[in-house]
Amino acid sequence: MIFAAGLGTRLKPLTNTMPKALVPVGGKPLLQHIIEKLKLSGFDEIIINIHHFGQQIIDFVESNNHFGIRIEFSDEREELLDTGGGIKKAARFFDDGKPFLVHNVDILSNIDLNELYNSHLKRNSLATLVCSKRQTSRYLLFDRDNHLRGWINNKTGETKSPFPDFNPKQYRKLAFAGIQILRPSIFRYMEDLPDKFSIIDFYLSICDKKTVTCYFPDNLKMIDVGKTESLQEAELLLNQIL
Repeated sequence: MIFAAGLGTRLKPLTNTMPKALVPVGGKPLLQHIIEKLKLSGFDEIIINIHHFGQQIIDFVESNNHFGIRIEFSDEREELLDTGGGIKKAARFFDDGKPFLVHNVDILSNIDLNELYNSHLKRNSLATLVCSKRQTSRYLLFDRDNHLRGWINNKTGETKSPFPDFNPKQYRKLAFAGIQILRPSIFRYMEDLPDKFSIIDFYLSICDKKTVTCYFPDNLKMIDVGKTESLQEAELLLNQIL
């Protein structure tokens, strides 16, 4: 699944006339970079959630003959459902019993998606989250076994955890990198949730009952193309990883 429904407010004025997914980097829209990376890694069935200028995304995919693979759309044009709600709405697509990958459209990286997928298969995790040590204000907190234990906002001091004796100082702080692998059994834990919710808050609500782990690759190079000033930096990164 590719998350492409975001408003792209930090990329204004570019996103005043196009969705973030179609903002070009290195001569190609972000969405094309992600689709091609997924294809090269052997993923041949993709669902893309859409909201902001959603028809432009549909037209782009169709004009490229769906890139020669099965590509469908999860339509959130009536209401953005946040990350968790977006995954839940697309549940029908993941009906083969196999773990599936969810990739933010604005994340460019050198990560080996096959290695990530195989790493997930070896674990008994409900979800595997790609993480990095990048500087941010909000961190996920993991124990020595790479199991999710909580969350902290460094600026406000706010913490979240289902563990009653939670002490954030005991855990390693890592930033979520916008790429994750989920087992389809995850949907049974979402049944009673509203249509709109955050996937990170969901993980934080169940990590005392189910295993949610981090994947922290060596020599990870990545960029979140979320702001106009990051576009030039993203082009430089593409030159390094392509």
